[in-house]
Amino acid sequence: MTESNYKLLIAEDDVSLRHIVSAFFMKNGFEVDQAGDGDDACRLVIQNHYDAIILDIMMPGKDGKEVCKFIRSRYDVPVLFLTALGSENDIVEGYEAGADEYVTKPFSTKLLLVKVNALINRYRGLLVKDGRIAVDEIVIEPSRRQVSVDGRPVELSPKEYDLLLYFIENKERILSRDKILDAVWGDDFEGYDRAVDTYVKKLRASLGGASYHIETVIKSGYIWKNRA
Repeated sequence: MTESNYKLLIAEDDVSLRHIVSAFFMKNGFEVDQAGDGDDACRLVIQNHYDAIILDIMMPGKDGKEVCKFIRSRYDVPVLFLTALGSENDIVEGYEAGADEYVTKPFSTKLLLVKVNALINRYRGLLVKDGRIAVDEIVIEPSRRQVSVDGRPVELSPKEYDLLLYFIENKERILSRDKILDAVWGDDFEGYDRAVDTYVKKLRASLGGASYHIETVIKSGYIWKNRA
């Protein structure tokens, strides 16, 4: 099991779906709490502080919209509706209830992960208002998967890009090679953990003068540090 990066609440009355989504997020480093109805979700919100919350709308007890309003009355946290209600009116009402994102079923778990991470990043101040991630001299445009350093476009391979984003999302955390492999390559990777070293070397070369952000931690892995 990987160390948790973020704490997530998933409120969904479909037990099978809830377990599938929870397992997927836990595999990607999240600590996950589960609620089977709106009342249970509200109880957990009172007891815990979450980095993001995924809500179904049609749940026993309080529905998702009521839960969302309850959450908004307590603290500011990214809320994503995951629901079968997909009409224009449903979506508008979801946003009016306070949701930050609205995803309809059926859905891709990978896309759900991307949306949740993007919301967390936005709430943590990584995203600037035009939809870019700005970290010191590095600017990332997620919609186009483009990167620039000091205004100079940088060509990254898909894995280099994913690795860069993972480092930035986990700044100031020591990341082991195994943890990086799990997050960036996933379970399908059948090579050795030293592949991480190869790609870190490539990424450093691509970043040029900004490569100082990636520091090697002897016998532990790597850490991303922003400019002091």
